[in-house]
Amino acid sequence: MSPDAPTWWSPEAHARRRGLLAARGVIKASMRGWFESQGFTETECGQLQYSPGNEAHLHAFETSFVAENGRRTPLFLHTSPEFAMKKLLAAGETRIFDFARAFRNRETGVRHAPEFTMLEWYRAGEGIEAVMADAAQLARLALLAAGAKALTWRGAACDPLANPNYLTLIEAFDQYAGIELEPLLTDAVGLAAAARRAGIETPQDASWTDVFSAILVTLIEPKLGQGRLTFLHRYPVSEAALSRPAPDDVRFAERFELYACGVELANGYRELTDAHLLRMRQMREMDLKQQVYGERYPLDEDFIAAVGAMPEASGVALGFDRLVMLATGAQEISDVLWTPLGLEGRP
Repeated sequence: MSPDAPTWWSPEAHARRRGLLAARGVIKASMRGWFESQGFTETECGQLQYSPGNEAHLHAFETSFVAENGRRTPLFLHTSPEFAMKKLLAAGETRIFDFARAFRNRETGVRHAPEFTMLEWYRAGEGIEAVMADAAQLARLALLAAGAKALTWRGAACDPLANPNYLTLIEAFDQYAGIELEPLLTDAVGLAAAARRAGIETPQDASWTDVFSAILVTLIEPKLGQGRLTFLHRYPVSEAALSRPAPDDVRFAERFELYACGVELANGYRELTDAHLLRMRQMREMDLKQQVYGERYPLDEDFIAAVGAMPEASGVALGFDRLVMLATGAQEISDVLWTPLGLEGRP
């Protein structure tokens, strides 16, 4: 938004967005009805947490609870409802969903907002294939509820009614980056050299994950979800901290991401239920966060215990605002938010 553009609450700007916001409500109602028809229970997870999530490159908003005696307890706004929802699975819930308000620092732009709606759901006792089918169905529902012919974004189009495309990370790196990833799964130097040959420069001290992400974002993601939905799956296990290792090859994890028009819409897992392995992975992530950003978040001991007690399950986090944006043909995410923060143009 330019400094001269009207604020979102001006009658002119609101009138321009009003149809998109109305469509947002229709899409949400359609999705909520679908979940209820499938036997899901809607939850309302609290946004204040002792730990906001333990992924190295996720950044939270910090706050504190002040007791009557003045004692302060550090708290965070959650980056997703995941920790709370997995505690509900441990408590005995089996099919749950939440249109959760989520908060992430260091994220803004045409596809990002620091405060957004994350649609998250879990199926206890079911595999990743079930929630992949859910994600595709929700994309179809959004399209139909919006009365659109295709999901669209900046000249790209995707028909969620068509059969999705399924690509492993190995296949995607070969097809779109010309890189044979499997021999380089633990070779940061070799992956950086392959990235350079593909035209991607990374810092000399970049980690394997940094190089992997640079290739994925630059060369692969823009090509996904063109014409039809793409499920990118079978991630290297290092890129799936909360996912179970694949039963046939522990180098990979049961994780997927869903793309439409080159935009990531959803991230799903066959959930990890090994509390010891979870603790090790989270500590490793926080060590990396300390190294890169000079800070770390506490571990949520209740969450770790709950993961060890929860049943086998699969779950997905879907960017609801992004899906609405593509279903309505909006130009940026702020067009489909009722009250965008409007950081642009501020000192």
